[in-house]
Amino acid sequence: MNENNMQMNLNNTKNGVLNGQVNTPVSDATQLYVNAQPAVTPLNPEKFPIITNYCENLTTKEYVTNPAIAREEEIKKTILVLLTPDKSALLIGKPGIGKTAIVEGIAYKIQRGDVPNALKGYNILKINSSSMLGTMIVNGKPESVTNLIVSELKRAPKTILFIDEVHTLIGGAADGPMDLANILKPALDRGDIKAIGATTTIEYETYIVRDRAFLRRFDRIDVLEPDREATIQILIGTIPKIEYKTGIKMINNAFITRLLMESIVDATSEYKRVYGLSAMYPDVSLSVLSGAFSNALFDNKQEVGIMDVYIAIRDSKRIYPDSRVKECAAFREKFSRICEERGIVLPDVKLEDIDTGNDL
Repeated sequence: MNENNMQMNLNNTKNGVLNGQVNTPVSDATQLYVNAQPAVTPLNPEKFPIITNYCENLTTKEYVTNPAIAREEEIKKTILVLLTPDKSALLIGKPGIGKTAIVEGIAYKIQRGDVPNALKGYNILKINSSSMLGTMIVNGKPESVTNLIVSELKRAPKTILFIDEVHTLIGGAADGPMDLANILKPALDRGDIKAIGATTTIEYETYIVRDRAFLRRFDRIDVLEPDREATIQILIGTIPKIEYKTGIKMINNAFITRLLMESIVDATSEYKRVYGLSAMYPDVSLSVLSGAFSNALFDNKQEVGIMDVYIAIRDSKRIYPDSRVKECAAFREKFSRICEERGIVLPDVKLEDIDTGNDL
């Protein structure tokens, strides 16, 4: 982008206009989402004590912003599976790629009535598979938690069970001898229970594919890493949520915010990341964005600015040290005009200045 275009966009955004469109201030957008009213009736804890105790109801959860930005295709595929008789959905993808966010995105849509009529009013209950491995004493006898959950789900109206780390239910994946998947199979077969499972590609290939009977109850949905533009949109869309949690705001300039998100995403592209469990878009980029807010909080600022993002890139241990040096140099060049106008001096970064520790 040349300097004339940059200056024109900067002038436009003084009045909240970017590319000819009026931009809603982030604070206003935050208030809009917080005030949204859920369109779901939560389950009665007296009638369903087990699932209300062991599960988190995603459809009655407060969402500051859409948790599944740029995931409309995956959400549509999942909803289509849920609308198919006797079928449940299985989300497969690498760690940190946003599988849980897709399920939260469906819950978010249900809250707002933005789903087919057949899915309106549903509760999505999230349970970690490790919670299903225990037993409870019922009428003086030990009873599997999974059995109790299945029993209540059969009676619960309009309920979908979301099982994270679903591979641990398969015999051999868990420490105990019981194959908990066998408890779920009959209920899934008869359509008594609708479920969404989520697991990584490796765990799917190691455990789930060998249990053909369990796999037959599910339709696989591959969750791929979002591309650069989608990740930028995810970051921009997540800002209101972080603002709400931290109590401070992103710089009130849509054009500069866009440039900052581009810099974060470019700095965390594939070959610049330290390999680890969450070294994928969007998680790796979101960690840098969160770091920028932490920097502003540490300095008692009320607004996250250019310097905070710059330092977050410099200090991110999810990016290779040599890449951090190069990205900081590119950042200084990209923002040189803006920094000069605002009196911001970005410090030079050398390899010897970089903390090479790994926090993954």
